[in-house]
Amino acid sequence: MSGASETVPRPPERAIGERLFDLAIWGGLALLLVAGFRGAEIAKIGDLFTGSQNMRQLGVEFVRPNFTEYRLYITDMWLTVQMALWGTALAIVIAIPLGLAGARNVTPVWVQQPVRRLLDVLRSVPDLVIGAIFVVAVGLGPFAGVMALAVNTGGVLGKLFSEAVEAIDRAPVEGVRATGAAPLHEIVWGVLPQVAPLWTSYALYRFEANARSATVLSLIGAGGIGQPLFDSINSFAFDQTSAIVIVIVVAVSGIDLLSQVIRSRLL
Repeated sequence: MSGASETVPRPPERAIGERLFDLAIWGGLALLLVAGFRGAEIAKIGDLFTGSQNMRQLGVEFVRPNFTEYRLYITDMWLTVQMALWGTALAIVIAIPLGLAGARNVTPVWVQQPVRRLLDVLRSVPDLVIGAIFVVAVGLGPFAGVMALAVNTGGVLGKLFSEAVEAIDRAPVEGVRATGAAPLHEIVWGVLPQVAPLWTSYALYRFEANARSATVLSLIGAGGIGQPLFDSINSFAFDQTSAIVIVIVVAVSGIDLLSQVIRSRLL
């Protein structure tokens, strides 16, 4: 009973300036949604129901997958996974030095800021554009897709890696420094042991994403499961499309399960 009569602590009052700033942010987002209503054609949401006959026909095809070419689908999916694997591996090679150089607690601002802007560029350019550049350079084939994934994912992982470095505990780094170690030793013994599990988790997440992204790169001739997928869609062979989608879902689900096992061993 005595506990019931105690005064419940109230959260501290926020300054009026902070509340106005929050109101401006959320109000601005609401205005952006309203302004983009027409441009995004949200009014067409009713067509999802008025076109139910077309959707029903599509659904009938999808529930009858055609696996007559399953060997081709599996082979192409395996090629897609290989592209994603190598693209992610090369991206890690790109992201580690850039992630360290882009962390403000590791490098001076005149190094950190240009590196951050470089990472912005790498992850902002679409995969298809980067892939098209590499197709011009090396020709059609999976290697162009691998390099497209590597460049774009390198920019994403570089940003995530740098933010992980900025969040480390400084005590281990200062302990290594107290021994008279060189700056490189501070990174190897003070920084990397703290961020390695998180970096690995980020890399595994991106590998999962790349296994899906690699399918789109077939549009520029990079090979993989995307080519038969788009061919089946363009020819309205939705029973084949359904079979290919099932193969992709099974493969990506397997990658996700494997990633979960690896992450559980690290974190």
